[in-house]
Amino acid sequence: MQNKNDYITMLGTGNALATRCYNTCFTLHGEKGVLLVDAGGGNGILTQLEKAGIRREDISDLFVTHAHTDHLLGCVWIMRMALQFRYSLRVWSHKKVLNLLSDICRQILPQKEADGIGNLVTMNCLEDGDQFEAGGFPLQCFDIHSTKERQFGFEAQLSDSRRLCCLGDEPFSPQCRQYAEGTDWLMSEAFCLYEDRNRFQPYEKHHSTVLDAARLAEKLRVGNLILYHTEDRTLDTRKQRYKVEAEAAFNGHIFVPDDLEKIML
Repeated sequence: MQNKNDYITMLGTGNALATRCYNTCFTLHGEKGVLLVDAGGGNGILTQLEKAGIRREDISDLFVTHAHTDHLLGCVWIMRMALQFRYSLRVWSHKKVLNLLSDICRQILPQKEADGIGNLVTMNCLEDGDQFEAGGFPLQCFDIHSTKERQFGFEAQLSDSRRLCCLGDEPFSPQCRQYAEGTDWLMSEAFCLYEDRNRFQPYEKHHSTVLDAARLAEKLRVGNLILYHTEDRTLDTRKQRYKVEAEAAFNGHIFVPDDLEKIML
């Protein structure tokens, strides 16, 4: 059964070097608020929010998974809007991300805006396993055990007591099983099709294929699989071909969203 009050808007679905779609980020909407997860690599986040009909001031919380440019730099623009137009925003991440965002803003923004960091915009430092509330959702973050850059995923409790797990943008670590196993919704990166692995070289970049994500979802006994953080060279056929490959290994519902697509949870 779907909960009509909870949904995701995929503001971007592309990987770091995508130019035909925006970098991966999304909003999680519920009865009590809106949570933004990452913000892509630039001020395109403001355009995506406008196209999606999401008011910036309705975003109460920003969760930043890690410090890569395609996830971090758009956050500067989200923070600047809050600082300039004077509405509250809570930013959640680990210490390195928060320090980077604070330093960037203090270096490049007008002093009167930067002075609002810690007041209008609060920086909330998380550790592995911390529980907190953001966007009206109870969340628990977890270290995905990245081999490249410290990164947090999260498990969210939806308003109907079901669970959503965001795994971040790297291959699954067995140490995160407790957060993902049996979840109702699993969000997993899928850099490209397995059949296109020689073309896009996902494993060399420490990413997964659609088939890998589907096999994982089946093994973890999840209900619904959302695939994101993909290449952007096959957009015309991506939705259809990704679903076909995933269906070969996963028996649940499969979602391959386009930018700005809503997914009802």
